[in-house]
Amino acid sequence: MKKCIFTLCFLFLAVSTASAAERPNILFFFVDDLGKYASIYADSDKPSLNDVIRTPHFDRVGREGVVFNNAFVPVASCGPCRASLATGRYFWNCGSGAFLNGKASDWRGTPNPMKTLPKFVDLLRESGYHAWSSRKTFAFTRSRQSPPMRKFETVEYQRYGLYVGTAADDKERAKRHAQTLAHPRLEMRKVLADDSGKPFFFVYGSINVHRPFTPDSGRKLWGIQPDQLKGLIPKFLPDVEDVRRDFSDYLGEVMAADAMLGVMLDELEKAGELNNTLVIVSGDHGIPGVPRGKTNCYDLATRVPLLVRWPGGIHAGRRVDDFVSVMDIGPTLLDLANVKEVPPMDGRSFLKQLTARKSGWVDPQRNTVIIGRELHFHSARDGNLPYPMRAIRTPEHLYVRNFKPDRWPMGAPYNLDNADATRDYKRLEDAPFRDLDASLTKSWLLKNRGNSLGQSAYQLTLGKRPAEEFFAVDKDADQLRNLAQSPRHAKAKAQLATRLMKVLKDANDPRLRDAFDGPPWVSPTASEANPRKGSKKK
Repeated sequence: MKKCIFTLCFLFLAVSTASAAERPNILFFFVDDLGKYASIYADSDKPSLNDVIRTPHFDRVGREGVVFNNAFVPVASCGPCRASLATGRYFWNCGSGAFLNGKASDWRGTPNPMKTLPKFVDLLRESGYHAWSSRKTFAFTRSRQSPPMRKFETVEYQRYGLYVGTAADDKERAKRHAQTLAHPRLEMRKVLADDSGKPFFFVYGSINVHRPFTPDSGRKLWGIQPDQLKGLIPKFLPDVEDVRRDFSDYLGEVMAADAMLGVMLDELEKAGELNNTLVIVSGDHGIPGVPRGKTNCYDLATRVPLLVRWPGGIHAGRRVDDFVSVMDIGPTLLDLANVKEVPPMDGRSFLKQLTARKSGWVDPQRNTVIIGRELHFHSARDGNLPYPMRAIRTPEHLYVRNFKPDRWPMGAPYNLDNADATRDYKRLEDAPFRDLDASLTKSWLLKNRGNSLGQSAYQLTLGKRPAEEFFAVDKDADQLRNLAQSPRHAKAKAQLATRLMKVLKDANDPRLRDAFDGPPWVSPTASEANPRKGSKKK
């Protein structure tokens, strides 16, 4: 009997050890400002911007793994999204992390709650992973920062178009191209050279898709002709040359990010570690500098790619329709790593969706995500006030609650009447609608706001919004027709509104108490509350 017990214990130990040893490495390629753009998302039945780009490395991850068709961010602003990602919590429960400028340091003289909130990276480390990070990654983690490539640490270098696109000639352009790809390659080599014997978690935060872009870099560097985009621009924007040029440059940066991932996959393959590595590709929100994109709750802002490759653990070549949030990534990785002691998180593991055998809906009940926003650019409105939004998205509908419809959603129109609408707005503090990044699209809307071509687009994208918005997204992909006042849709709207408010109440959203409008989140001092000296506001 004792011999039998001993044997069983030995077998259990062997299995446990084997399971621990089989935990994969994790490469998380997380791209700043990357919306749902990859050529693998092209659909022959629905023409889209994905038709004109080529992302072979993104596509490889999805083709040899799982493509998530319905991945969303919890908030379409980089800092809050990353705080939510790091903690697995709704952004409003991340203290100062709920705002773009939230810091890990003391929070207006009081302890910052983000300092003490558990982060999934730290939990992975405690479970035996060696954590690495490079470039723009997660706020508030203690992960080891891979030493930077000192020689080329400029903003221009980190954004492909700004660096490569400004080269004087083809020779210099080729040199700069090689340099931009050298950084992710060297960073991957540093991670692979680690001799700790631990599996690694490595997040590489590419920022090249973030503005500013070099005008016409998409055409010159990647061959994306603006005319190729005719008929593919979101319907709430004018399909004009400047807007198409803007999107062309953005898509070029998406292709640059894909190239960066390619060299990292190459290094993993050379080292014999690719098939022992779970690779995740995603982004923190949609396109910047475009109204209804970044900082909003519409699909252009909130839908992102989610591609996962893991040869040893998932059935390849599947497309999953279940709704997932970027907030769910941490709980999923903790689930995969078999971390038992996990603090309460709002995110839900989608390991079931990863490891299933079928495509389409794995769990039809997983059909809802919650989205929101508070403060983006700190001086976008008088008093540092945010523009609070909460939304609930289902396969059929998007319901948006604008809690303060009297405020300007994209920032107040400071300097609007005397602004030179052709400038690039590099000094955001001087610009109208400060929550909207500088772009050719923004410039065109301001310049043409008074004529017949641009007036309706200007009002739709930059004007004030009603308290409620309700869209039938299955019939209105660009969310153009607000059905909030439609008697025919009153019941469906009321049901979603009730569901949304229940989630906010259960998750203790400070917005329900208007807490985000006061200290410590908002401190309307003279220096912070007012526009830059000498500016005029409308």
